Amino acid sequence: MRRVVSGVLAATLWAGQAFATTGHAVCARPAEMAAFDIAGLKSQLMVTALSCAAQDKYNAFVMRYRMSLVAEEHALNTYFGRAYGRYWRSKHDDYVTLLANNESEQGTRLGVDFCRQSVGMFDQVLALPSAKDLPAYAAGKNFPQPITLVACPAVVRSTHRATRRRTQAAHHAAS
Repeated sequence: MRRVVSGVLAATLWAGQAFATTGHAVCARPAEMAAFDIAGLKSQLMVTALSCAAQDKYNAFVMRYRMSLVAEEHALNTYFGRAYGRYWRSKHDDYVTLLANNESEQGTRLGVDFCRQSVGMFDQVLALPSAKDLPAYAAGKNFPQPITLVACPAVVRSTHRATRRRTQAAHHAAS
Protein backbone atom coordinates (compact mmCIF):
# COMPACT_ATOMS: atom_id res chain seq x y z
CA MET A 1 0.00 0.00 0.00
CA ARG A 2 2.85 2.41 0.84
CA ARG A 3 4.39 1.85 -2.60
CA VAL A 4 1.13 2.74 -4.32
CA VAL A 5 0.69 5.89 -2.23
CA SER A 6 4.36 6.84 -2.76
CA GLY A 7 3.98 6.30 -6.50
CA VAL A 8 0.83 8.41 -6.65
CA LEU A 9 2.49 11.12 -4.56
CA ALA A 10 5.58 11.14 -6.79
CA ALA A 11 3.45 11.33 -9.94
CA THR A 12 1.42 14.13 -8.41
CA LEU A 13 4.51 16.11 -7.43
CA TRP A 14 6.07 15.64 -10.87
CA ALA A 15 2.89 16.62 -12.71
CA GLY A 16 2.36 19.55 -10.35
CA GLN A 17 5.86 20.83 -11.11
CA ALA A 18 5.11 20.48 -14.81
CA PHE A 19 2.36 23.06 -14.36
CA ALA A 20 4.24 25.22 -11.88
CA THR A 21 7.32 25.69 -14.05
CA THR A 22 5.52 27.11 -17.06
CA GLY A 23 5.83 30.64 -15.67
CA HIS A 24 2.93 32.03 -17.66
CA ALA A 25 -0.79 32.11 -17.30
CA VAL A 26 -3.05 31.86 -20.30
CA CYS A 27 -6.54 33.07 -19.58
CA ALA A 28 -9.41 30.63 -19.92
CA ARG A 29 -12.37 31.63 -22.05
CA PRO A 30 -15.89 31.13 -20.63
CA ALA A 31 -16.42 27.83 -22.48
CA GLU A 32 -13.03 26.63 -21.24
CA MET A 33 -13.81 27.62 -17.65
CA ALA A 34 -17.02 25.57 -17.89
CA ALA A 35 -15.01 22.68 -19.33
CA PHE A 36 -12.67 22.75 -16.33
CA ASP A 37 -15.67 22.68 -13.98
CA ILE A 38 -17.15 19.72 -15.82
CA ALA A 39 -13.76 17.95 -15.85
CA GLY A 40 -13.78 18.30 -12.06
CA LEU A 41 -17.27 16.84 -11.88
CA LYS A 42 -16.42 14.01 -14.25
CA SER A 43 -13.30 13.16 -12.25
CA GLN A 44 -15.22 13.21 -8.96
CA LEU A 45 -17.86 10.90 -10.41
CA MET A 46 -15.23 8.57 -11.88
CA VAL A 47 -13.39 8.25 -8.56
CA THR A 48 -16.71 7.76 -6.78
CA ALA A 49 -17.70 5.04 -9.24
CA LEU A 50 -14.43 3.18 -8.76
CA SER A 51 -14.27 3.63 -4.99
CA CYS A 52 -17.92 2.97 -4.24
CA ALA A 53 -18.88 0.26 -6.76
CA ALA A 54 -21.06 2.71 -8.70
CA GLN A 55 -19.83 1.99 -12.22
CA ASP A 56 -23.39 1.58 -13.54
CA LYS A 57 -24.26 5.08 -12.35
CA TYR A 58 -21.11 6.50 -13.92
CA ASN A 59 -21.94 4.77 -17.21
CA ALA A 60 -25.46 6.25 -17.06
CA PHE A 61 -23.91 9.71 -16.52
CA VAL A 62 -21.56 9.30 -19.50
CA MET A 63 -24.33 8.01 -21.76
CA ARG A 64 -26.74 10.79 -20.82
CA TYR A 65 -24.21 13.61 -21.25
CA ARG A 66 -22.00 12.10 -23.95
CA MET A 67 -22.37 14.98 -26.42
CA SER A 68 -21.73 17.60 -23.73
CA LEU A 69 -18.71 15.72 -22.41
CA VAL A 70 -17.23 15.54 -25.91
CA ALA A 71 -17.78 19.30 -26.38
CA GLU A 72 -16.22 20.04 -23.00
CA GLU A 73 -13.21 17.87 -23.84
CA HIS A 74 -12.80 19.82 -27.07
CA ALA A 75 -12.82 23.08 -25.07
CA LEU A 76 -10.14 21.68 -22.73
CA ASN A 77 -8.04 20.69 -25.73
CA THR A 78 -8.39 24.22 -27.09
CA TYR A 79 -7.21 25.72 -23.81
CA PHE A 80 -4.23 23.38 -23.48
CA GLY A 81 -3.33 23.99 -27.14
CA ARG A 82 -3.26 27.75 -26.61
CA ALA A 83 -1.46 27.47 -23.29
CA TYR A 84 1.19 24.87 -24.09
CA GLY A 85 1.53 24.65 -27.87
CA ARG A 86 3.06 21.39 -29.03
CA TYR A 87 3.19 20.10 -25.44
CA TRP A 88 -0.56 20.43 -25.00
CA ARG A 89 -1.30 16.69 -24.94
CA SER A 90 1.19 15.88 -22.16
CA LYS A 91 0.03 18.90 -20.13
CA HIS A 92 -3.58 17.83 -20.62
CA ASP A 93 -2.73 14.30 -19.51
CA ASP A 94 -0.88 15.68 -16.47
CA TYR A 95 -3.93 17.77 -15.61
CA VAL A 96 -6.32 14.80 -15.79
CA THR A 97 -3.95 12.72 -13.65
CA LEU A 98 -3.65 15.45 -11.02
CA LEU A 99 -7.41 15.95 -10.98
CA ALA A 100 -8.06 12.24 -10.38
CA ASN A 101 -5.31 12.08 -7.75
CA ASN A 102 -6.81 15.05 -5.88
CA GLU A 103 -10.23 13.40 -5.85
CA SER A 104 -8.75 10.08 -4.79
CA GLU A 105 -6.84 11.73 -1.94
CA GLN A 106 -10.08 13.33 -0.75
CA GLY A 107 -11.68 9.89 -0.76
CA THR A 108 -8.81 8.51 1.29
CA ARG A 109 -9.11 11.34 3.83
CA LEU A 110 -12.87 10.83 4.23
CA GLY A 111 -12.68 7.04 4.40
CA VAL A 112 -16.08 5.33 4.56
CA ASP A 113 -17.81 8.73 4.61
CA PHE A 114 -16.59 9.37 1.06
CA CYS A 115 -19.10 7.01 -0.51
CA ARG A 116 -21.93 8.23 1.72
CA GLN A 117 -21.21 11.82 0.69
CA SER A 118 -20.43 11.23 -2.98
CA VAL A 119 -22.76 8.58 -4.41
CA GLY A 120 -25.79 10.88 -4.12
CA MET A 121 -24.16 13.22 -6.64
CA PHE A 122 -25.06 10.70 -9.37
CA ASP A 123 -28.75 11.07 -8.55
CA GLN A 124 -28.43 14.86 -8.56
CA VAL A 125 -26.63 15.07 -11.89
CA LEU A 126 -28.87 12.50 -13.57
CA ALA A 127 -31.94 14.44 -12.38
CA LEU A 128 -30.90 17.64 -14.16
CA PRO A 129 -33.56 18.70 -16.70
CA SER A 130 -31.09 18.80 -19.61
CA ALA A 131 -27.42 18.82 -20.58
CA LYS A 132 -27.58 22.63 -20.66
CA ASP A 133 -27.83 22.53 -16.84
CA LEU A 134 -24.60 20.54 -16.43
CA PRO A 135 -22.14 23.50 -16.51
CA ALA A 136 -24.02 25.43 -13.82
CA TYR A 137 -24.27 22.32 -11.66
CA ALA A 138 -20.54 21.64 -11.99
CA ALA A 139 -19.63 25.28 -11.32
CA GLY A 140 -21.75 25.22 -8.18
CA LYS A 141 -19.78 22.29 -6.79
CA ASN A 142 -16.52 24.26 -6.92
CA PHE A 143 -14.21 21.28 -7.46
CA PRO A 144 -10.59 22.02 -6.57
CA GLN A 145 -8.44 22.43 -9.65
CA PRO A 146 -4.79 21.32 -9.73
CA ILE A 147 -3.89 24.36 -11.84
CA THR A 148 -4.54 28.04 -11.37
CA LEU A 149 -7.09 29.32 -13.84
CA VAL A 150 -7.47 32.94 -14.81
CA ALA A 151 -10.67 33.92 -16.61
CA CYS A 152 -10.21 35.97 -19.74
CA PRO A 153 -11.56 39.49 -19.46
CA ALA A 154 -14.90 40.12 -21.11
CA VAL A 155 -14.60 41.32 -24.68
CA VAL A 156 -16.30 44.64 -25.32
CA ARG A 157 -17.29 44.96 -28.93
CA SER A 158 -16.78 48.35 -30.46
CA THR A 159 -19.76 50.08 -32.00
CA HIS A 160 -17.44 52.33 -34.01
CA ARG A 161 -18.10 50.49 -37.28
CA ALA A 162 -21.91 50.62 -36.87
CA THR A 163 -21.79 54.32 -35.92
CA ARG A 164 -19.61 55.09 -38.95
CA ARG A 165 -22.05 53.27 -41.27
CA ARG A 166 -25.03 55.23 -39.89
CA THR A 167 -23.13 58.50 -40.28
CA GLN A 168 -22.21 57.64 -43.87
CA ALA A 169 -25.79 56.61 -44.65
CA ALA A 170 -27.13 59.87 -43.21
CA HIS A 171 -24.55 61.83 -45.20
CA HIS A 172 -25.54 60.07 -48.44
CA ALA A 173 -29.26 60.61 -47.73
CA ALA A 174 -28.66 64.33 -47.17
CA SER A 175 -26.75 64.68 -50.46
